Parts: sequence; C-alpha cells; structure tokens
Amino acid sequence: MVDLSAITKPVGRLVATAQNGLEVLRYGGLETGAVPSPFQIIESVPMYRLRRYFPPDSRPGATKPGPPVLMVHPMMMSADMWDVTREDGAVGILHRAGVDPWVIDFGSPDKIEGGMQRTLADHIVGLSEAIDTVKTVTGRDVHLAGYSQGGMFAYQTAAYRRSKDLASIVAFGSPVDTLAALPMNLPASIAPAAADFMADHVFSRIDIPGWLARTGFQMLDPVKTAQSRIDFLRQLHDREALLPREQQRRFLASDGWIAWSGPAISELLKQFIAHNRMMSGGFAIHGDLVTLSDIDIPVLAVIGEVDDIGQPASVRGIKRAAPKADVYEFLIRAGHFGLVVGSKASTQTWPTVADWVRWLDSGGPMPEGVSPMPVQPSAPSESGVTLASRLAHSTAAATEMALTLAKSAADALVAANRSARTLAVETARTLPRLARLGQVNDHTRISLGRIMTEQARDMPHNEGLLFDGRVHTIEAVDRRVNNVVRGLIEVGVRQGARVGVLMETRPSALVAIAALSRLGAVAVLMPPDADLAEAARLGAVTEIIADPTHLAAASALDMRVLVLGGGESRDLDVPESGARAQIIDMEKIDPDRVELPGWYRPNPGLARDLAFIGFSTVSGELVARQITNYRWALSAFGTASAANLSRNDTVYCLTPLHHQSGLLVSLGGAVVGGSRIALSRELRPDRFVQEIRQYGVTVVSYTWAMLREVIDDPGFSLNGNHPMRLFIGAGMPAGLWQRVVDVFAPANVVEFFATTDGQAVLANVKGAKIGSKGRPLPGGGEIALAAYDPEDNLILEDKQGFVRRADVGEVGVLLAHPRGPVDPLASVKRGVFAPADTWVSTEYLFRRDEDGDYWLVDNRAAVIRTPRGVVFAATVNDAVGRLDAVDMAVTYEVQSNGRTLAVTALALRPGGSVPSADLSEALADLPVGSPPDIVHVAPDMTLTATFRPLAGPLQKKGLPRASRNAWYLDPDTHRYKRLTVAVRSELAGTSQ
Repeated sequence: MVDLSAITKPVGRLVATAQNGLEVLRYGGLETGAVPSPFQIIESVPMYRLRRYFPPDSRPGATKPGPPVLMVHPMMMSADMWDVTREDGAVGILHRAGVDPWVIDFGSPDKIEGGMQRTLADHIVGLSEAIDTVKTVTGRDVHLAGYSQGGMFAYQTAAYRRSKDLASIVAFGSPVDTLAALPMNLPASIAPAAADFMADHVFSRIDIPGWLARTGFQMLDPVKTAQSRIDFLRQLHDREALLPREQQRRFLASDGWIAWSGPAISELLKQFIAHNRMMSGGFAIHGDLVTLSDIDIPVLAVIGEVDDIGQPASVRGIKRAAPKADVYEFLIRAGHFGLVVGSKASTQTWPTVADWVRWLDSGGPMPEGVSPMPVQPSAPSESGVTLASRLAHSTAAATEMALTLAKSAADALVAANRSARTLAVETARTLPRLARLGQVNDHTRISLGRIMTEQARDMPHNEGLLFDGRVHTIEAVDRRVNNVVRGLIEVGVRQGARVGVLMETRPSALVAIAALSRLGAVAVLMPPDADLAEAARLGAVTEIIADPTHLAAASALDMRVLVLGGGESRDLDVPESGARAQIIDMEKIDPDRVELPGWYRPNPGLARDLAFIGFSTVSGELVARQITNYRWALSAFGTASAANLSRNDTVYCLTPLHHQSGLLVSLGGAVVGGSRIALSRELRPDRFVQEIRQYGVTVVSYTWAMLREVIDDPGFSLNGNHPMRLFIGAGMPAGLWQRVVDVFAPANVVEFFATTDGQAVLANVKGAKIGSKGRPLPGGGEIALAAYDPEDNLILEDKQGFVRRADVGEVGVLLAHPRGPVDPLASVKRGVFAPADTWVSTEYLFRRDEDGDYWLVDNRAAVIRTPRGVVFAATVNDAVGRLDAVDMAVTYEVQSNGRTLAVTALALRPGGSVPSADLSEALADLPVGSPPDIVHVAPDMTLTATFRPLAGPLQKKGLPRASRNAWYLDPDTHRYKRLTVAVRSELAGTSQ
C-alpha cells in the first residue's frame, strides 16, 4: 500500500512555505493579529510626543494608577520597541504589575520639520520637559527607564536636573565608561581620535537613514543576524512556530529603525566617546556644564552577560561616575536587544523592574537577583564579553575563538611594544609644537592673540572656556576678543601702549589680556593685593582696564579707567576719592559701529616685542618682570608639550591670571594645546571637587602650597571617580606633593621651574622623583651648571680661566645660554666656557644627580653661612617636608650673639607632631650642605597671594622661644634635642 503522507507532507510543507513567503514579500511579515496596547497622547510638541499607556479610569472609585515609569528609546529605534507584543512587551507587563507606564516618542526626525538638525542636547532638554509633565499629571516622582542610548539620555537628564522629581533610574545595557569596553572589542587607544574625526568630518555633513541604522546594528553581530534569518527561512512552513516571535522579527528587520540626525551623532561621538565625558563630567547641555556626579537617586543597571554593545565593563562605569547614588545591578544572560525584548525580557527583566519600582515605592525586600554594584577599578581588567560567555551564547564558537585568539596575540604584541607606541603617540603630538618653537626668531610673529586666532580658525565650534557652570565656544571667545579690540581702538588705545589690567579671574579678564595682545599693546598685570600706585609706576601704565569689583581701587589712581565685564546689572558709582579719574564703560561701545583705522593689523606682535609685565616681590619690594612674546611662547609650548595637553583636556586655572604662572603655564599651555580652559573665581575647598567633576577637569594648575587649602580642609572628601590626570605648576613642597599624588591617584604632578626671564626652564615630567625640578624642556634654551664655592660665594674656574662645569652631585650656579631678548636686569657673563660666548646667570643653585635630574639647592643670595658650615634652605625644606606630620617648611637666617644661625620653621598638618628622633633622622644625611641650628613649629606661617610661605615675618621675631615644639642641634651628638630656656639663653648670649 502506498504511503500518501510521504507525498502529501512535503507538498503541504512546500505550499505552506510558498503561502507564508508570499505574505512576507507582500506585507513585510506574517499577519499576527496583534493589537497595540492602548495609549493616550498627553503632550505633543515638535520635539516629542508623550504617551501614557493604559490611561487610568477617571471615574470615582476607579483604581488609582501606580508609580509612573517613563521609558526612553535610543535615537535610532522607534518608541514602539516598548510594545512589540502586548502580552510580553514592556508596557503590558508593567501595567499588569501595577505600574503606570509612560513613553516618550521622539518620532522619526527625517519626517519632522527640522528633525535632522536635532542635537543630543535637544533630546535631553526634551526628556527633562517630559519629566515635568509626568510629575504634574501624576503628582509623583518619576522612575526613568532607558534602553541603550536611551539609558544614557536618562543618566544625562538626571544629572542635568540634579535628580529633581526623579525616584530612580533604570538603564538597560547603557554604556557609561565608553572607553572601558567598545563594541567588537575595538581598541580604546584609537577610539578618541577616530570619533573626533568622524564627528568633525563625516557626521557634520551627513545623517544616518533608518535602513543604515538597521544595517549597522545587525553588522555588530553578523553571525547572529545570519543565523536568525536562516532559522526564519527553515521554519517558514510552520506558521504557528513563527507567530510568537514575528512581531519582534519584524521590528528588528524593518519597522523598528528610524533616522538619526548628523548633529546628534557628532555630539555623541565628540562628548561621550572621544572625550568620555559620561565618566569625566563637563559635558555641555545648551551651554550648561553637567556631570553624572550630581545624580543622587537609586540606579539599577541591567547588564547583559553577552552584550557586545553595552558591555559589562562599560555599563558598570556608572558606579564610579555617580558616587552619590546607590547603584545596583541585575545580571541577565542575554544580548543587547534581548535585555528589553523577547522571552528573557518578559520573564526576567520586566518583572524585576516592576519589583524594583514597588520596592522603592512601598518598601519590602530587595528584588530577587538585584544586588549592590561592586566598585570597579578605573582600568577594569575585563575587556568586554568573555570568551566563555560568547561560546555559551553563540553557535559560532569556532569564529569567536579564532577572533579571541587573534586578539590575544595582538594584545601580547601591543604589551610588548607599549613603550614604543606611547613614545610614538607623544612624539607625533609634541614634535610639531617643538618644531614651531624651534623656528621662532626675533622677527617671528607669535603672540597669545595670534594663537587664539589660529584656534578659532581651525576648530571654531570646539568648547573653549568654562566658567560659572557655563561653556563658551572658541569662536564665541574669539568674537568677544575682537569686539573688545574694537572698543579699545574706539577709546584711543594703540599698539605699544601699556595698559594695566586690574581684574579678578573671570572670562572678561582673559578677554582683556587677549585683546591687548591682538592689538599689539602691553598688558600690565596688576596684582590686586599690591601697591597699585607703585605697580602703575613700574609698569609705566597709561590707563587701566578694571572690572566693576576693582573700579574703586582703579579710580583712586590718576588715570583713565576702562570698565569691562561684570554683567548687565552693574553699579559703576565711583567714590569721591576717585572722582578725578575718567571712567569709560566699555560695555556701552557698539563694536559694529567702530571703524577700524588704517594702521590696525591684528596680532602684530613679534617674538622680541614686550607683551606683558608681571610683578613679584623681592625682599619686600615690588619688582616688575618684563615678558616678551617669545618668553610667553616658550612657556606655553613647553607646558603643552611637557603636560601632553590636547583637545581631550580641560585645564582648571586655579592660579590667578595676574600671576605669571597663570598667564604662562595655565592659560598659555591650554591655548597652545587646544584644551578647554576652566576658570575659577577663587580657591574654595567646597567648590573644588564639585567644579572638577562639573567641568570634567583633567589638568589642575597650582602655585606653591595652594593645594593644601583643599586637601587639609575638614570638609574635603573625594568619593568615587575623578577625571584628573595631572597637576601642573611650580613650587609645591615635597611633602604636599606626596600627599597630592596619594589623594588624587592615579593623577601625577608635573613640576616646573622657570626663571623670570624664561631663559632657563626645567620640568619634572615623569614625577617619579618627588621634589626634583626635572630636566630642561625640549625646545628650550641650553643650560649649564657652573661649579660653585658656597663658602666664598664664587664661581670656580679651571686652569685656563674658563668656568668649570659642576660635576654630578656638586652644587653649581644655573646658567642659561640666552635666546631671545635678555632682561636688562639679568646678570650677563661672557667668555664663560669658550672665548666670547654669552651666558645669563640665573643666580639659582642646583645640583644634578647621576640620572641628569636637577634639584634646587637655594638662591645664591639666600645661602646661610654658619660657623658649622653652609646651610641651603631648599635642601633642608625638602628633607623635613617629607615627614608625614609636616605641612610646610621655611629656612632662614637669624643673627644672634654675633653669629649666624640657621633656623627652620615648620607648619604641621592638623593633629601632627614631630618626634626629635624623626627630625634628627630626616636631617642626618642631606645631599649637600649642613642641617639648621634650630628647628621649631610656627603656629602661624604667612603665605603670599600665591601661597608661598614667607620667611620675613618669622625672621623679624629672631630666635624662637624655648618650648616642647622647638629643637636645637647638639654639636656633640649631632642629634636634635628639646630647646630649653638655658640653651636659648646661651645661643642668644643672655643670662637666664
């Protein structure tokens, strides 16, 4: 008997396949009969439509809706992703669990007028407005839930609002530390440069249509995409088997993808991949600077074990980025899309989310599977999805293994050549700067104004200046500089004029200095705490630019005052004492009506030209320091090279702009490096941590003991992640240096030493030898150490009469081969090492160790010569400063009973004490010179405006009093003992 089923079954299968296939070809998929979940449009604006699913019954006695959850889709996916299937979709499951589901729908931008010009910030501001609406309608705080980039929106919006009206955040596979683990295990070393290039040169010109977004998503996992298509074709005959997954298949295959605007992609690439500002902070939302560290509500991160897009290492970055938030995680064995759609999402993800919302809303036990997220290291050991997870999740085991083995081999090669690669990257960035500096001669046109013009031409839309929580583009800053130039021309300021700048650290001060440079005038940087009349006389000032804060002080001088900045609401009333001064409000000048004269050429300054005049105090007297354009360029290019500054950096200028370090190092290095400049009104410990996170600060400038004001403050606390990689400045005490690198690890310190004329510049770039001034900067001038006899204060000569070079470890006078204009007050020496050569003596004493690093010993004029031998202040201060209890130290000379004594004063850290044994050990083996005669704890140590400890006020008090915190050097034992009244009387030559 013939078995007809053997014939009919294949025929029936073939017919079913043909019928189903025809339906797919005609309609894009199989008809499932699924009905979307009901929703109501609560708000409709051009940026979004706000849906409320399963709108509540408003009749009396009806069940009140539960806590609201607002769900956010990524830019490239349709908002319908939350309702792919009514029974198993997010909104349906949450509704049945007693939660009130809301969805923000940004629509498809290519179908909305102006949609393809949307920026990332537009989405965040729109989401923030939607939160306000949900809060108004429900009267309850909102739980914010976002998938992939939608989760990033949720984090960013919560930070933008500082968590206002939010109950929690739930993020599904949302990267935070984007460079910790990139999709397809792309190397983080190339991502920033590639993202910057794509943002500036590709997506600034094109958009991504929906079909391309779909293709790109599928290409991230081509093996799984191909496997899904094959499975669909193999089951095309079995309609019942296909129907449960048909809605999901159609969504991923076609319906779920929408266009993506180029500006939004550019902003995403630039802010959150190239600069990783989800971690560092300082990302801009319509001009406001935002940091995730402001999030202080509970966070649940849903993590896919085999998610190749939102990889676990990247998703877990939220723990470090939001230190004030209670962060939890829920681990699910799923890929990226499987976190929110599919069988595992319906049985695990959404029931857990509902439990999470109820837990926070009503209390009770923590949802099953949810646990506090552990703190991840800043450089996670996990590089992405593990090989074991891949093999367990994918059928392409051989392919995955081959890729992983290849990557392992590549990693080994990279590790073996890491030093060479790092050197190559740094060289590529540094060489152009050094080459340009090497080409500078007296007639080269170079100045602060010129460099700022170049930056505005090359990258006008980059963020340039951060202040008071706002961001200004390089183009906007440059436009303001040009407007101030026009104002200066209008009031008669010409090239070469010497104009005083008396302003607090603010954008208008930076603009004023840059405008004078662009005009070719000389900016005389007047310190507010100095004798202004004397500063004006030394600087030969003809008029002063002042802000409203310093108007009264400026108007007391007999010269014209140009008032700049201060905002629109300004009180420019002048006290009677300043009535004779002429006051001009620069803000009332319309730059568009100023006709530029024929003589004006922007940025005319040559390297040899005087550009700035700064001031310092020497022996209590104010001294003017002339700074040429070459001197400024040397420090600016040198700082940018030594600190490896780039567009990825934000430089926090704690140093006032009137201080030479602020002008030459902080501002100069940032401008040359193309870095963002963050200005702070003043050093306030309570603002320091908040601002470095808000601005995404990577480099902090300092002078002397400035940073002790931060880390010694009782309220200082550095919890969680910080973005800083470097501190740059000069004069930091050795002990404070060690504490800074301990507190702010892994950040390093780059300590500079530069003479006032800029002829000699040293930098400790590596930071390995705390206290060392490092080595000469590449591109800087040649330096040498002249052998020196400290007893007789003489530079030593050889048998031919030339100066002898100091040996390793020997004290020598630092000489600089002059390059560019020489300061008229400099000590110039000729015929030093060869006939007719010329060198400038810095008058500083150094020693050079066997590695070639330079250590400051003392100033030649400050060497203390005692009956026991020579005492070098800097060497002693470094030695005692390394004691844990010591905050700062100064060493000075005291005349007593007809002889010279060396005295060292200590400032101790709060609660610190110094045993005499520790003191004796610290000073027993000084590399050069002798230890001091007396050491004592000074209850009050006077600091300058730049936080430099002063010896003068202590010196005037003479010998310190006998106390338990004062010690003398016993000449017999060479140990320090308690200074008693009897010993002090003997030293002073008085009776008890």
